Amino acid sequence: MPRSNSRKTDTIPAARRPEVRLPPLVPYDGGGLEPDGDYDGLRFEGTDLADESGPGARFMDCALDGCALDRAELVRARFIDSVLTGVRGVGTDLAGSSLRDVEVVDARLGGVQLHGAVLERVLVRGGKIDYLNLRRARLKDVVFEGCVLSEPDFGDAQLVRVEFRDCVLKRADFSSVRMESVDLRTVAELDIARGVERLAGAVISPAQLMELAPAFAAQIGVRVEV
Repeated sequence: MPRSNSRKTDTIPAARRPEVRLPPLVPYDGGGLEPDGDYDGLRFEGTDLADESGPGARFMDCALDGCALDRAELVRARFIDSVLTGVRGVGTDLAGSSLRDVEVVDARLGGVQLHGAVLERVLVRGGKIDYLNLRRARLKDVVFEGCVLSEPDFGDAQLVRVEFRDCVLKRADFSSVRMESVDLRTVAELDIARGVERLAGAVISPAQLMELAPAFAAQIGVRVEV
């Protein structure tokens, strides 16, 4: 019989990445954010949005470059076909917000509130985010690439086709998370504080399996002794 030329295929579908193509943008006039405001085709260049309040605001075809987001109130905001580059801040409130076809590049954020948010076709590349709160959030086709996530909270979130590429996960909380086609194989540092028993639906590497073996054993009550 002829030898089969079929090759082993990947066992997990890849996340669909955003394809953001921004139109010519108009500089933001600095008038301040407004509740339920519409911001279309604008470039926020180094804009200080600290302590601004724009709940329910919509950002479509926008670029935020080097903006300060300290304590910005953006609950239920919508970001569509937009790019956030070098944004920074502590305590940004994006609870219940929606991000679709969005790129977040080289962010430096801390204590970001994204609980109950919906992320679809989102790329987070580079940068560092501390204490990211994604509790009860829904992530679909999301890629974390080359970034550091320190103590992220995915508690009770739903992750579908989510990839962690060459990034660092420190003290991650996966309590009550639901996973489907989650790729953890190329995580540079995988440190799970809680919820290791919720990894059903994820794919890990053989090396990661060995590192997590004590945690898996503890979950089923197995003692490992020499």
